[in-house]
Amino acid sequence: MAYSTVILTYNEESNLPRCLASLASCDDVVVLDSGSADRTQQIARAGGARVFERKFDNFAAQRNFALDTVPFKHHWILHLDADECMTPELHAELLGVCREDAKSAYLIANKLMFMNRWIRHVTTYPAYQARLLRLGQANYKVAGHAMALDRSDRGTGTLREPYIHYNFSKGISDWLARHNKYSSSEAERILAETSSLGDAWRQFRGGDTPEKKKQALKRCADFLPLRPLVRFLYLYVWKWGFLDGRAGFDYSVLMAFYDYLIKLKVRELRQRRGGNP
Repeated sequence: MAYSTVILTYNEESNLPRCLASLASCDDVVVLDSGSADRTQQIARAGGARVFERKFDNFAAQRNFALDTVPFKHHWILHLDADECMTPELHAELLGVCREDAKSAYLIANKLMFMNRWIRHVTTYPAYQARLLRLGQANYKVAGHAMALDRSDRGTGTLREPYIHYNFSKGISDWLARHNKYSSSEAERILAETSSLGDAWRQFRGGDTPEKKKQALKRCADFLPLRPLVRFLYLYVWKWGFLDGRAGFDYSVLMAFYDYLIKLKVRELRQRRGGNP
């Protein structure tokens, strides 16, 4: 049993060719585009992918739309973004779990590339996301600016092999622009959640998958004082980010800045909702 792949895109003419080339062994590739103004759709069709279009609202809704609407060739669906790539090792493992057909979803880690190198330590590798789902048996829910697994009827497995993530392929400026938007979504999420630090910690202790533990740990971090500084020290010192060289230091600073934006926007939203200009 094989698998289909769906790639989410928006103005990805620079990233898509590499992604498609890495999927040469996959016989069913779909691009779900959000209305690109560049050559994304033309490149997708030229690369043998089928193209569908939907206006983007959030990652969970976009991926669920693909699961519910696109006529895929296979029952197993791999979810990628255009700045992510398959590896031969992951492809072989995917074929194996699809033939086994034992679970309804699988978590996959990613190797994040920054400054032309894999920054293993500072990205807390392996950090897992649900990326392989069985049609009709699993779907996503919104989790901050991203998504998380909502249901998995026959349980969730974990793959050994990662995919490659070129998160900075369009440069630092593009990363900052995206994370400026993401920080707004995260600030809204924090204000919408009423759980205490104790509740978040109990969710972490009771989490039965790496993804559930990751989401609960994220809620715990929302309550940390001096969170940006804690984030930097956690990544650069506790997780041995210094072993990733200058790239590890730079990435730690960027993630601390991202946390600072979130905390700042939380305070701003509280002031506005409290009636302060």
